[in-house]
Amino acid sequence: MEDPDLPPSAKLVLKVLEYEGPLTQQEITEETRLPQRTVRDALDRLLEEGIVTKEPYFRDARQSQYAIADAALPERDQSASQESDWAGR
Repeated sequence: MEDPDLPPSAKLVLKVLEYEGPLTQQEITEETRLPQRTVRDALDRLLEEGIVTKEPYFRDARQSQYAIADAALPERDQSASQESDWAGR
């Protein structure tokens, strides 16, 4: 799933979303300890690539919640099974 052309910050944001589930930009900033602008740029890149989705955050309408796109999930699951196959050899 990881695009080799993604910057390290976008890869980190993607990993956090993978482990933590849907988060707001502020929550991602806190988890990654990256500057807010860096997180915003990483999210913009992930949105452009279709890897992440942006939804309204119902607890606070001023924020959005980001999650890994459903279209990106099967690819991730497939690569995970390939990794486990490789590890079993």
